[in-house]
Amino acid sequence: MPLWLSVTLLVGLAVLGLWGMWHGWQGRARRTAALVPTLPAVPADAGTPTTGPAEAVYVSSTRAGDWLDRVVAHDLGVRSPAHVAVHPTGVLVRRTGAVDLWVPASALLAVGTARGQAGKFVGRDGLVVLTWVPDPTTGTALDTALRVRHDADRGTLLTAAAALVVPGADHPDTDTVTAPAPAQEEQS
Repeated sequence: MPLWLSVTLLVGLAVLGLWGMWHGWQGRARRTAALVPTLPAVPADAGTPTTGPAEAVYVSSTRAGDWLDRVVAHDLGVRSPAHVAVHPTGVLVRRTGAVDLWVPASALLAVGTARGQAGKFVGRDGLVVLTWVPDPTTGTALDTALRVRHDADRGTLLTAAAALVVPGADHPDTDTVTAPAPAQEEQS
């Protein structure tokens, strides 16, 4: 086989592979848009932060309890550097290169840690996981994982975010579990 034909076939296969990955990502975006039709808007004035901003990496958001089922609608599948701040009314994740994420305190179901989630696996309890319901009309709970850069900030973020969770609050019915860390720990 001539060299030019071999090179052409390899380039064609590479292009086909990249197209397949792009097409799969677009399909996942369409499917997960039904689970999360809208995200809460970042408020103009969230108040003075109680903690942060802490440097972190936004890892991903998955359906709660299923650490591999990545949600990619609304840029939720885009891993990015972030600054996380806890406000009296919610948690603000300012992401570089992706849409900022606002987790209202009223939507927050649980706060925990995990070893890993789609996109990142680290040492024991290395990720901070926020379990929340972004759209009460669907009731789908998400696990949003953050890898905080400094250990001291991780503890502060966990404590402050956990203080926003109202035990026994009237949260919308969810089709998933509400305690992220045990489910993720058992599956990894």
